[in-house]
Amino acid sequence: MSNCALRVPDSLMEYARLVAQEEKVSINQFLVTAIAEKVAALKTEAYVKERQAHGELAGIDAWLAASPDVASLPGDAL
Repeated sequence: MSNCALRVPDSLMEYARLVAQEEKVSINQFLVTAIAEKVAALKTEAYVKERQAHGELAGIDAWLAASPDVASLPGDAL
């Protein structure tokens, strides 16, 4: 486990403390969870971009053409 000293604006830290208290977790656990969520979001974005770089539009067209032509189920319409 590592330690990290952060400089956090007072107003942001106070809000983080309040939210942590409302969630009934320590400020440490709240900040660790917030960092984990941000890292996951960035990693997901990088993964999607990498997959997109290898995609082929022709393959999508073929996949869509192979889809059955049936009416939407009730509740599926926009």
